[in-house]
Order: sequence, then structure tokens, then C-alpha cells
Amino acid sequence: MRSFRLLVAAGVAPLLAGCGMLGPASAPPAAEPAAPTSASAAPTPAPTRPAVRAPRVPAGVTAGYVLYDRQTRRVVLRGNERRTMRSASVVKVLIALDYFAARPASAPVPAADAAMLRPMLRSSDDRAATLLWRRGGQGAIIGRMRARIGLTDTAPPPADKPGFWGYTAISALDIARTYRYLLERAPRPARTFIMTQLHQATQCGVDRFDQYFGVPRALPRPWAVKQGWSGFGDVPAVPCTGPRAPGVSPAAGGGPAFHPVAAPDLGLGRPVLHTTGTFGQGDRYVLVLLTLQPAGSPFQAAATRVTGLARQIGRAAG
Repeated sequence: MRSFRLLVAAGVAPLLAGCGMLGPASAPPAAEPAAPTSASAAPTPAPTRPAVRAPRVPAGVTAGYVLYDRQTRRVVLRGNERRTMRSASVVKVLIALDYFAARPASAPVPAADAAMLRPMLRSSDDRAATLLWRRGGQGAIIGRMRARIGLTDTAPPPADKPGFWGYTAISALDIARTYRYLLERAPRPARTFIMTQLHQATQCGVDRFDQYFGVPRALPRPWAVKQGWSGFGDVPAVPCTGPRAPGVSPAAGGGPAFHPVAAPDLGLGRPVLHTTGTFGQGDRYVLVLLTLQPAGSPFQAAATRVTGLARQIGRAAG
């Protein structure tokens, strides 16, 4: 397990210089000359904020994370943020953004398309994602989003598996950039539609996996999430019985089946479980937590670990 850096909440360095969306902060104003002080006047120490503690990552888990405060425009906490993993359903946010980028901003969403986009984003409908992935040219979607958003670690699925959208390579850094693009730069119709669905994420996915792990379990509302899971089989050991959006078709299982193939570093051979989204009033905080779980880990055990990590990261928001 890699060590994780401790960051100070105030005055934290930018995530990466020149990364565009999380770029360098403006230079501080020049200091004024100090006023003379009497011998009896002791200088007043500047107020300091406590150091933000990095989360304790459970043994056997690999985690990459970013917590970003949109109000102060500061990275509050980060660790292993450029570690790539396969996206699982987190890529559905990029699929939706690409859909809207191809349309005039003023054009209404056709009912048939809305019937795919809503369950894909709210209840992680895999069949809807596959239809939109094919329509958008599969890996070409990722190329367009890399250029539009300024992503550096994201890559399309392996060349011999072009239909496996869940094998898109992502990093916590790039997904944090994606949420900032969505909230601050995307055309308003795209932002409103996508964020409305993420704020209404259902407890149950179309495949009956329980989506309420990580952010939904760890942090109070309001929140908006897009979760991702892969490598836990097609049918959950304990099916979720809460609400879900009607899917394009009956539950299609966990997306493309888990088949290790040659690819960029996707964490193949281990399950992935990701919690991503926003929390706080006005979507103030962006939280991205990507994890590789121990091989053979049950879904519920992995969900408990991710929720604990998300809770630790969320505490850094104060």
C-alpha cells in the first residue's frame, strides 16, 4: 500500500500545476511594510488550522481519492489521485456528458433518450449505457471527453474489448476534474439534467446491487452520486429491495462480464468499488474515492470498507 500525504486545509498546494480545472492559485498580494512595534507589544501569532488527517486505508485495499472545496477552490485532501483503475459505472457520467456535447444546448432531450439517460444515471442501468456507448462510437467518447475536459489519466477500454465501457481507465484526479467541469463549465441544460439524476440516485441499481455505500451512507444530504462496482458477480448475494428506476430492459447484470485482458493499469483480477459525487449545499464539495478491493471480497464487506473511508475523507470538510 502506498503512503498517503497529509495536507493542510488552509493554503494547500494546487492539485497539479497546469492541470486546468484544478490549476494554480493566484499569487498572494504583496506584503505591506510592517509597522513599528513597541518593546512591550508581543507579536500576535497568525491563526492556524489543524492538519487534515489522511484516511486509514484498510489492509488489502488500494485507494485513490480527492476532496475538493468548490467554495474556497482548494483541494482539502488527496492521495494516490493519479492511480488508474477500471471505471465500472462511473464512466456513465462521461457517456452522458458526451451525449449532451453532441447536441445543441437548446435542443430538448427526446423522450426515448431520456428513458435511457435517467435510469443509467439514477440506477446505473447497464443496458442503457451500452446503447449510448455504441451510439457515441464507443472509445471515441473517451477521446472527446479527454480533450473537452482536459483529462490526463483517462483512457478508452482495451482495443480488443471496445464494447467494455466499464474497462475505461480513470483516476480520482480525472473524475474530480469531470465533476468540476460538469458543475462549472458544462452547458446549463447538461448540468441540470445530469445533476438532477445524480441527486435522485436510487438505493437499488437496476441489477439489484445496493448503491448506497460510500457517500450516501457516510455523509448527510444533500448529496449527488455516481457509484461504480465490478468483479462481484452478476447477481448480488443479498439483493437490494429498495426503490430503483425502471431500466431499459430487465436487469442486465453487472455490465460487461469481468474478463482480465491486457490493458492499461485497471486493477484487473480484483474487484473495484467506487463512490463519487458531491455533498453539501450547492454541491460545495466534490468527493471521489476509487478503490481496488481484495480478490474474492464480498460486495457487502467492500461496501463497508468504502463507507468507512468516505466517512474519514468527508470529515476533512469540517
